[in-house]
Formats: sequence, structure tokens, C-alpha cells
Amino acid sequence: MSIRRLLARVPSAKKADVGILEKHQLKFHKISKKDGSAKCDAYKTGNPEHKLYGVVFFIAEDEKPELDRNEGLGYGYEQKIVEILLNTGKTIDAFTYYATSISPELKPLDWYKEHVLRGARENDLPVEHIRSIEIIEHIEDSDPDRRDNELSIYR
Repeated sequence: MSIRRLLARVPSAKKADVGILEKHQLKFHKISKKDGSAKCDAYKTGNPEHKLYGVVFFIAEDEKPELDRNEGLGYGYEQKIVEILLNTGKTIDAFTYYATSISPELKPLDWYKEHVLRGARENDLPVEHIRSIEIIEHIEDSDPDRRDNELSIYR
């Protein structure tokens, strides 16, 4: 959801609206093929009380393969079409990635959690959603160059 991070991957990205994916929760349990840490998942619980807050972006169709590559489509993430309830009260069909390779005991790296938090904050997601991300336990990246490189987009 970090606008800067998304724009670095797909320059055409335009924010449409904030929305809710019902019967889903944000989980940090997707196994990263690159570093073995936890990445995010739009986890379908089926529970009508669960709501996953997020942002809908429009992107150019010709940039979708690059986004898929960056997100790791086919490498522990697959894609599905979901119905998002927008702030306007309307619904929209959108694609999202979901984890197929998970491990509940994993933790995200510090910089990855920072990307997720920045996206939630800059898009004014509900305070309780932001708080639920803040309390996620993370691990410090042992590679300071990777951390600096990841967070350099915010400077």
C-alpha cells in the first residue's frame, strides 16, 4: 500500500479509494523465497466479522507483468479476484495476491513491516488497523545494506 513503493514498481499507479475486503485478515505468514522472512497475505477466514482494510489502485495493463514479477506471482503468491467495499459504499472487483506458501511462526523483517505501516498511515486507514500492524513482532534485518536500500525511497 505504500504509494512510493508501488510507484517504483508501476509508475502508472493511481489511487482509486480505500476499501474493505470482507471475511479476510491481514496475516504476516507468507514465506519469502528471497529472504525466508514473513510477507503479507490477504488471508481468507470466511468469518463475517473479519475485515481487511486496504487501498485500491488502478494500474496500466502493460505494467501488470512487472508488478506480478515484483510481488512473486507463482512463487508462493497467487492471484484472485475479490469484491472490495469502497468508502463510497460502492463495490468494485479487483485482483489481489494471496499466499500459497505459509508458515505461521515467521516474522517480517523490520523494513518490510515499515513499508506496510507507511502505506496504512499515508492512506489514512483506521487507527485500529494501523495498531494491529504496529504490534506485529518483527526481526531486524541482518543485512543493513538491504534495509537501507529498501527504505531509501522515503528519503
